[in-house]
Formats: sequence, C-alpha cells, structure tokens
Amino acid sequence: MDLKPADSASPDYTNLIYKGCARQQFSDPSGLYSQALSAMYGSLVTQSTKTKFYKTTTGTTSQTTITGLFQCRGDLSNNDCYNCVSRLPVLSGKLCGKTIAARVQLSGCYLLYEIAGFAQISGMEMLFKTCGKNNVAGTGFEERRDTAFGVMQNGVVSGHGFYATTYESVYVLGQCEGDVGDSDCSGCIKNALEKAQVECGSSSSGQIYLHKCFIGYKYYPNGVPKGPSSPSSSSGSSVSSSSEIKNKIKRNGTGTTGKTVAIIVGGTAGLGFLIICLLFVKNLMKKKYDDY
Repeated sequence: MDLKPADSASPDYTNLIYKGCARQQFSDPSGLYSQALSAMYGSLVTQSTKTKFYKTTTGTTSQTTITGLFQCRGDLSNNDCYNCVSRLPVLSGKLCGKTIAARVQLSGCYLLYEIAGFAQISGMEMLFKTCGKNNVAGTGFEERRDTAFGVMQNGVVSGHGFYATTYESVYVLGQCEGDVGDSDCSGCIKNALEKAQVECGSSSSGQIYLHKCFIGYKYYPNGVPKGPSSPSSSSGSSVSSSSEIKNKIKRNGTGTTGKTVAIIVGGTAGLGFLIICLLFVKNLMKKKYDDY
C-alpha cells in the first residue's frame, strides 16, 4: 500500500496522519463487494459507541469476504471514539476508493480492512514515521527520552495495550492493536522505540507507526502544558522525579529499550494522598481560628 501523510483542520483526535491504499480496485460487477464493505463500515461505527477495538468479517461468499477493524486511542471517551471512527468510512472512500485493502490513520483512531487472500505483512513493519524539526541534542534530552521510553514500554504491558505518561518534560504514548497479546505487544513497542531512537535521533518529537503498534513522544522544555487537552491528561501515571525513578530502577535492576525500567506510582493513589493532606491542613486551620 502507498503511505502518504496528510493534514486536516478537524479537532486534534481526528487529524489525518496517513493513508495506506492498495493499488488494486475491486472487480465488482454484481455489487457484492460494495455491499460487504458497507456492512463492515456500519458494524464498525456501531461498535465504536461501546468499545475501543473491534474486528469483524463480512461477505456472502469466500470471494467477497472482507475483514475489517477499528481501534481508538486508549485515552478517548466512548463519545470521542465514535466521533473519530464515524469519519473513517467516508475518508476511506474519498482517499482510497474501493480498493481491495485500505488503512486510514487519524490521531485518535484508525480503520483497516482487507479482502480475503490479501497478502499479509509483518506486525513489525514500519508504515509511517514523522520526526520533529527541532533538534535538542546536548541538552540531556536523550537520557530523559530513553528513560521515558523504558517506563512506557513496561506501562503498555501492565496496561494491556495502552499507556501514556510524562517524565521530566517528555510525554510518551504507546498502543498495540487490540488483539495483540502482552508479550508480542512488548516486542512491538520495543521495536518502535528503537526505530524512534534511530530514525528521529535528537528530534524533540516523533511518531512511529508499525503494523501492530505505534508510539509517539514530545519534549516540552518549559514543562508539559496543563489543561483538558494536554498530553498529561491521558491515562497513565506521571513520574514525579528523576531521583524517585532512578532509585526504583536500581532496586529492580532491569534493563529495557531505554536501558531503564521503573515502577510507576499510581496516579489515583497520589491523588488520594493529596486529598488527605488538604483535609488535614483544613482541619488545622479551622482549629487555629476556633482557638482565637
């Protein structure tokens, strides 16, 4: 398939990243392929209201069988997932026509379909990459990025296919296709991270899309921005400090792509502790004013 980047003015999670279109079109004099394709699209869009990954097969005969799937990013709500996936059938038809296989990747979701017998490719094959223009070599960025990579690789496994976090101003995200097991997911993510190190070098940001997984990262020199749409609002925990993570690395003594591993302190536990502290301070202040 031919992979081409493209831009869109849609909301962030519906920005078009790339398309992959088979060169061969359907031979469809009876209209059976079109019917199977429409049925597949309808099934995928319907399922996107309640799940973030779904795979289905449609078609009345073995010759017209089409297998399709969609996947939404792990931090999207059900409503955002539906809004993202519902755009894909129209985009696929517009960008690829009625080809025998197509893949359309948006920032927040993607769709893939293939007719029966379409040649399979390795799950590790790189489909698309993009690297930021800013070079931040010599700033200690590479060490921070590689540590964040190590954290994320382990987080994807414990999160069963999706993880996002920040470490010292480096935001990282990784996701595997929904039907990939934890072990294969870890291998795919490791491969993607190694490709990011080689392909993007000291670029401040990058995205690597393999057939069965993808990763993305971005360095924010002034700190990861806060807000509803900020990267840090996605699922996964933030690492609080370099000393904390390095101490845990030493205790575990395990290596990974970034040559480091960390145990992430759960964001929920951290939030609970903060609430307890605030209540304690509030009670102290109340007692002080009562004494007066």
